Amino acid sequence: MTGRETMSSFKLGLSILWPACWTALPIKMAFAMLFMAMGTIHLETKLGITFLMLLMSPVSVFAFFVISLGVGFHFGEGTGLPLLFLVSIPIDIWALGLVARTVFLERLRLEPPASLGIGLWVRFAVAGALYLPLLWVIEGGATDLARSITKSILDMDMLKSMPVAERIGLEFTAWGSASLLVLLALTYIGLSILGKLVEGRMAGAQDASDTYQGLISRWDMIRVPADQGLMLTAFTAAGAVMSILFWMVLPVSTPHPHECCKPANVAPVPPFDAQKSLTKGEKAFKDAEVKIAALEQKTAEDEKEKQKSGKDKAGVKENAPKNDGKASQSSAGKPAGSK
Repeated sequence: MTGRETMSSFKLGLSILWPACWTALPIKMAFAMLFMAMGTIHLETKLGITFLMLLMSPVSVFAFFVISLGVGFHFGEGTGLPLLFLVSIPIDIWALGLVARTVFLERLRLEPPASLGIGLWVRFAVAGALYLPLLWVIEGGATDLARSITKSILDMDMLKSMPVAERIGLEFTAWGSASLLVLLALTYIGLSILGKLVEGRMAGAQDASDTYQGLISRWDMIRVPADQGLMLTAFTAAGAVMSILFWMVLPVSTPHPHECCKPANVAPVPPFDAQKSLTKGEKAFKDAEVKIAALEQKTAEDEKEKQKSGKDKAGVKENAPKNDGKASQSSAGKPAGSK
């Protein structure tokens, strides 16, 4: 049929997987926030981005369990993690069906087969369960190998004198670039595999008989439900229920101080008064001057008393030898038989 776009396997897989990820992610994030508020999901801080990438992809529903159980890599803990991926199944089926029907009509000019969403989800989920753990192992091994090679190169004698900052920057750039190239190559292969799976669904599809304007109207109406009032009511009610549940369980997971650990009531500090502070400082200086003057006067009086007591002791010592000499002369002048 004229006007049909020729797409490679990589482009076909990307054109369906990427819009489907962002179509389903807002709904899945609402459930993720609810489970986190309930305290059923505890994620590692450094693995938050990795968990988000797995959550947004329709191919990771089974791969998450394979990586967690088979490879032994844990993203966190809590019963909410497996429950969140199970809740994501109908959301991913709906997103894949919506995006795939649009691609079939708009770009491929083909009639979307029946049950296109669930058919693609089953294929994508099985492919992800087989390929994503393999990608995880290969990427981890390539990263470790690049790190060891980079470290051995930087440990050479000619590079040992390199400053620490430049060494760290060169090391991260070297093994990070190698790891990124491996990841891009594996991503290209994975998207090509998904494109091949979509081509399998294209094989039995019939050409669209409508004109281009008719096809545009059809894939525009795919996004607009027949009963718009019912759809709006359902979305509003679901949002209200999710919001009520979120605020009901949020105080449970939010830490509150215990009754015995409440902070003490502290009186409010009055505003700083510069004039009062200067007056208080001047008064303190005057009091200090008075005390210093009193201490100096007392020290001077103590010195005078010490000098006076020293002179008195010296006078007593001088008088004592004179009296002893007079006594000896008087005793020597008396006759031996006199009393």
